[in-house]
Amino acid sequence: MEKTLDLKSQWAAFKADQPKVRIRDAARQLGTSEAALIATTVGESAIRLQEQFPEILKEIEGLGYVMALTRNDHCVHERKGGYKKVSFRGSIGLAVNPDIDLRLFMNHWAFGFAVNENERKSLQFFGKDGAAVHKIYLTDRSDESAYQTLVATYTAENQYTPLAFADAKSPAAELPDAEVEVLNFKQAWLDLEDTHDFHGLLNTYGLTRTQALRLAPEGHAIQITLASLKAMLHKASEQDLEIMVFTGSIGCIQIHTGLVKKIMETGPWFNVMDPEFNMHLRMDGIASIWLVKKPTKDGIVTSVEVFDSEGNIIVQFFGKRKPGIPEDENWRSITNELAVKG
Repeated sequence: MEKTLDLKSQWAAFKADQPKVRIRDAARQLGTSEAALIATTVGESAIRLQEQFPEILKEIEGLGYVMALTRNDHCVHERKGGYKKVSFRGSIGLAVNPDIDLRLFMNHWAFGFAVNENERKSLQFFGKDGAAVHKIYLTDRSDESAYQTLVATYTAENQYTPLAFADAKSPAAELPDAEVEVLNFKQAWLDLEDTHDFHGLLNTYGLTRTQALRLAPEGHAIQITLASLKAMLHKASEQDLEIMVFTGSIGCIQIHTGLVKKIMETGPWFNVMDPEFNMHLRMDGIASIWLVKKPTKDGIVTSVEVFDSEGNIIVQFFGKRKPGIPEDENWRSITNELAVKG
């Protein structure tokens, strides 16, 4: 308990001294996790939730219009809308909607809290290492009474059970290129029929994603610049081109499909600031950006993929598309320009 009280006092002092610092960054500076900081406020601004996460998520629809937030160290993805059609098959969940569109990996969810800070109410979920996997914020159009009912239903019996954290997963080590069956890998890439098969391709050949891009068939993975990425988003804005923006934590991938209109830079952040969708991309966290082409039954699918220094994917961009429909020619034209400019 003494350690908790010490962290509680450190967190209170930190907030008083640096009120604008995000809790994720505060946790890093204090040498702890975001979940550990939230836990120090239980009984005040936070309520510990039962670990019945699929059941909780299925009831979010009753809250109405909310804001879903998923982030990693270098990108924050915020999307407003209705949290509907939540379903699970084993530990994998889906919420497939025009607005709130999620892929959920429940094996990585460990802790949950209802948080009320500065009158802003939310449900916040964390992984085994205490890092946030997904958050849901009420808006002025949300049903607050439904929120209170949901929190009361899923309040954990013991609010003060210490959180047992595990170490964060270490980055995967790359095989030496000489040990990779490169020619077979390249042919398997060219034989792809669905973008969802790419993950299996990496597993088959024991490759990290960035190593696969380095070893890709000619013309199928081209490294581009940050300036080219910015140009792509500005052109999508100017042309009213609907795109897809994927950002993930270890436990959730969140997808925006639609326009990106209001684009602005603030310090190290490159932002989309639209009424329904916000993206905050920390430019100084970017180590590499790739223009990637994957064959499918519907033709080539082109993506722009952004990575950090450890090879973790930060954010991906695609043209709006659905299975059975070829890629948008306007998206293909914009991205092909990036390949020329580098």
